[in-house]
Amino acid sequence: MKKLHKLLLTACVGAAFLAGCNKTFDIKPEDHLDVTQAYQNVYDADAAVLGVYGKFMGLAEQYIVLNELRADLINYTENADEALRDISTHNVKLGNRYADPRPFYEVILNCNDVLENFQKMSDEKKMTDDQFKQRYSDIAALRSFLYLQLGIHFGEVPYITSSLKDVNQIKNAANFPRLPFNVLLDSLINATEKIPFKELYPTGTNLNVTVDGYPTQKFFINKKVVLGDLYLWKGDYVKSASWYREVMETASSDAFGENYFSQYRIGGWGNGLNGHRLFYSRPGDATTLVYTEGWRMMFEVDYNTDGFRREWVWALPFDSRFKPGNPFINLFSPTGGSYLLKPSKEVYDLWDSEKQFDVQGNGLPYDARKLFSTANIGGQPVVMKFLYNYINWSSLVPANPFAKTGKWFLFRQSQLHMRFCEAANRAGRHKLAWGLLNNGIAGAFPAPTSDVTNYHNTLWDSYPFNFDARNSGGSGVPYYRADWYRNTGIRGRANVVNIAIPNPADSLISMENALLKEEALENAFEGTRWPDMLRIALRRNEPAIIADKVYNKLLKDGNGNAAAVRAKLMSPANWYLPFNW
Repeated sequence: MKKLHKLLLTACVGAAFLAGCNKTFDIKPEDHLDVTQAYQNVYDADAAVLGVYGKFMGLAEQYIVLNELRADLINYTENADEALRDISTHNVKLGNRYADPRPFYEVILNCNDVLENFQKMSDEKKMTDDQFKQRYSDIAALRSFLYLQLGIHFGEVPYITSSLKDVNQIKNAANFPRLPFNVLLDSLINATEKIPFKELYPTGTNLNVTVDGYPTQKFFINKKVVLGDLYLWKGDYVKSASWYREVMETASSDAFGENYFSQYRIGGWGNGLNGHRLFYSRPGDATTLVYTEGWRMMFEVDYNTDGFRREWVWALPFDSRFKPGNPFINLFSPTGGSYLLKPSKEVYDLWDSEKQFDVQGNGLPYDARKLFSTANIGGQPVVMKFLYNYINWSSLVPANPFAKTGKWFLFRQSQLHMRFCEAANRAGRHKLAWGLLNNGIAGAFPAPTSDVTNYHNTLWDSYPFNFDARNSGGSGVPYYRADWYRNTGIRGRANVVNIAIPNPADSLISMENALLKEEALENAFEGTRWPDMLRIALRRNEPAIIADKVYNKLLKDGNGNAAAVRAKLMSPANWYLPFNW
């Protein structure tokens, strides 16, 4: 308890210190920490880590706006100002606050400052070797994530790994040359591979505790996911899939039990629990869609629940008791917020083009994930994923208008599986990717009899593509309950029918197109859409992937400039924001 108390105390002071850690102090008021007093022990180091993440949370609004509004699933409302409208129509002007790289670099320079001081602490034996490796690796991985975001949105950016006194020094291009995105990826892969600790903070360490009711384990970036993403962007698909597979197997070191079979495996839960499966109390009856269990609940449940732990890889909380404030209520909510962004008609059309599974063969003709991802409030379409801790799902009004709590969703198991599928598909494992996307590994490799010994698996393949999902059922002989036997696939969990591949000879492109659509259906609004579109468009040198999707959004929402925007986006040079300071 003394350690925790000191951690919280130093975190408060450390956050204030980090806000100005790159400044030269002429005056040293008593309520600020002098740099000569900082970085004296591991508690100061923990405060520095928390301070960086506190600064990072200030990027949440910009992150969602850039990654979603530039794409096809979100559009602006009548309440939106010119800055948001210009982001949506790819007409960014000088001074647009969302197209400013400076906030990202402010966090990056904080990272650089902390990393330099951690190295100094290690050299001076003010931290143990394990303490240093854990904290240094965390901040270095977060810096790589931030640079990846800059590369995605700005293309050519300065890559700076040392501390600076003033972030505005970066605008001098002569001193800080800009790296092309592909070259930046090489630097990020090299730096992130070299970090000495790639696991989560171990249980019982100062940064893996419960503070103010929040278990902190999911607060911190998953380094293996970062490496998987970097290799996916670079086109090294086996290495990418290998890092993703390690995260998918997170629970493999657990004792046999619910978590072992459920965490990060897109699997059903045992003991009669529905987990995050989308289901009806009476199958086929649209009026009996269950809201109090299943798929919707992953966005509402708190950090202490099994459902949260098994779904989310990385998420940060916004709590009305603490700063920074929750930006998503202002962005999305018509009650208590400014209602600036809304779901596009295009995303509704995507959901409505799907069909649900029904054993009687007459499944409902739409994807019910739209009913959990959005709502109609006062005749207005509303993005709900970020609002379930603020607006009651049933009454659609806030329980307490002043308690603006919520979460910044950064990575979950469905992203993990679809990016693994993307890498596996590119590595030639089209059928495995098809199974993980649709109704599971066993569904892709079915057994003709009750003997599943040579089915329900890909054990003939090499790592990371060797899965064992054998399930012999209640009477099968031999008996199997393999590690992946509960895997139901992304679409299976969402109760939508399998995607058919019309031309097996073209399964790579067909599967990639199916994945890009599924990422919209499953992960709409969560900050993944523009990167997913950009990555595939770059890989295939196919500008229409981006241009057509943005065109469809603007056209369906009545924007008269839709055709002009499409023509602009047919040139890859226009996929990136101007690097204006």
